[in-house]
Amino acid sequence: MRADARSNRDQILAAAQVVFRELGVDVPMKVIADRAGVGVGTLYRRFPDRDSLISAAAHEYLAGLARLAETAWREEGAAWPALCRFLRECAELRLGALASALEPNLHDEIRSDPNLTAVRARVADLVERLTTQARADGDLRSDATAEDIAHLMTVQVYAHPQGRTYGEAVARTMEIVLDGLRAR
Repeated sequence: MRADARSNRDQILAAAQVVFRELGVDVPMKVIADRAGVGVGTLYRRFPDRDSLISAAAHEYLAGLARLAETAWREEGAAWPALCRFLRECAELRLGALASALEPNLHDEIRSDPNLTAVRARVADLVERLTTQARADGDLRSDATAEDIAHLMTVQVYAHPQGRTYGEAVARTMEIVLDGLRAR
C-alpha cells in the first residue's frame, strides 16, 4: 500500500474508533470520512461497506489493547504494576465506550470474524499471563481472574462537567478499583 493510501486508511480507522465511541456504529459514513479529513469515496475505496470498516476498527481496537498490555509489561517490568497501568490506560482512553459501541449489536459477528481470531487470542493470552503472574507474585487477590480483568478493561467513567476533570475522575476511580484488586 502506498504511503498516502496507508495514511488515509489509518486516519479513517482512528476517526471511526472515535466516532463509534461517541455516536455508535450506525453513524453515517460521511461523518467518519469528515472526521478523518477524507472524502467519502476514499473511505469506500478502503472499506467497501460498514461491516468491513467495523471489522477493521475492531481489529485496531484489539491490536491497541495488545500493544498497551505488552508495552506496560515491558516498561513496568513486573505483572502487578503492568496490570495497574494497563487498566488505567484502558479507562483513560475510554476503551469501554468503544467496546460498548462495537459489542452489543455485533457481538456474535465480531467473535466469529476470522480476521479477529488471532488478535483476540493475543489479547486474551496477555491478560491471562498478567493476571496469573500478578497472582503468583502475591500482588493480585487470589480470587481475581482474567475474566474479571477483561470486564475491568471496559470500565467507563463519567465525569460531571462541574466536577472533576475526566483524568481526575479516572484516576480516583482506578485507585479504588485497583485497591480492591490488590492482595491483602
